[in-house]
Amino acid sequence: MTRRRSRKATWGCLITAVLLSAACCAVPISGAISAVVALQSTARDDGGIADGGTAADIPPRMLTAYKKAVQLVGRYVPQCRGMRWPILAGIAKVESNHAIGRTIADDGDIRPKIYGVLLNGSGAGGNTTAFPDTDGGRWDGTPQGERAVGPFQFLPSTWESIGEDGNGDKISDPHNADDAALGAAIYLCGGGRDLAKRAQLKAAILQYNDSNEYVANVLGWIDQYTAAAKDPDLKNLSDKVRAAIGAALSQRGVPYSWGGGNASGKSYGICCSPSGKSGASIKGFDCSGLTTYAYAKAGVRLPRTAAAQSGVGQRIPASLGTGALKPGDLVFYAYAPGRDSTIYHVGIYVGSGQMINAARPGTVVRLDSVNAMSGFAGGARLL
Repeated sequence: MTRRRSRKATWGCLITAVLLSAACCAVPISGAISAVVALQSTARDDGGIADGGTAADIPPRMLTAYKKAVQLVGRYVPQCRGMRWPILAGIAKVESNHAIGRTIADDGDIRPKIYGVLLNGSGAGGNTTAFPDTDGGRWDGTPQGERAVGPFQFLPSTWESIGEDGNGDKISDPHNADDAALGAAIYLCGGGRDLAKRAQLKAAILQYNDSNEYVANVLGWIDQYTAAAKDPDLKNLSDKVRAAIGAALSQRGVPYSWGGGNASGKSYGICCSPSGKSGASIKGFDCSGLTTYAYAKAGVRLPRTAAAQSGVGQRIPASLGTGALKPGDLVFYAYAPGRDSTIYHVGIYVGSGQMINAARPGTVVRLDSVNAMSGFAGGARLL
């Protein structure tokens, strides 16, 4: 169904339409807000993950499989060191996008099954070498040749040598999330690699796919998931501060969407930012949409624009510097610091010079340095 969106909107960064084109926050109102609300969703759907070690683009059941495989791999490769769930997530992201779009049952079975192209040397999907059938179609559904299977895209012949039962049903099935993740962990560990060492991690990935481009791609995802797994220390914080920061952290990896996000969670945004970027087809958050959501979880209702949010709570002047910020504070950025009407961006300070940030189109919610944005304009203490 096509929904019309009003082009009449008040932008959180209205001044940027005149001054600059890199604005970060927008707010739909009147006719536009009804369209956004109609498409809103809660923050946990589409695979959002709320526990420590988050990565919002991974379905929860798949993340469970990755973590379970890390716990079990030592039974099969006792000498293995350094196996972490982000390593398995990096492989699965590139191989199958975490089986997104499939149904993942409680026991880990994935349906419909995931099949790669038939490796018959035809050139389809980049295959130029024919692989004769080894399983009679048991795993890959065809006796005409081989094709990779499951979320980790194993060849049946490889699976026969490393497949194990990861979910306790006494069957080793590459189409099962738990079994496949365990098989991948065993395969990457080899005879006992130390995957905490970058060179050995690269060698393991290269064994998985003999392509330097592939290795670089997987390593990029591993690094992203590793960063996502490092939660700030939330000890010794009040319950409300912990609730706000935890809510924002749970959305790491969710895409930036111009005009997206509200007190209920991520939502489709609107068109268009001053640089011409539309959030209409992206379910996510812009900067003030993220803060609106996070503080709602702590019982605080915020206005929707970054500039308006600067008028809530105890204002922390920019002249005091970032050292005056405490975890849970809003942190603002302006084109003309000292003039709150020019505020174009807001984040949530988490301590140690970092903030949770929905920076700009093309990025995802992430931890950033408070110096990642220009024009520090102080903060506001709400909790």
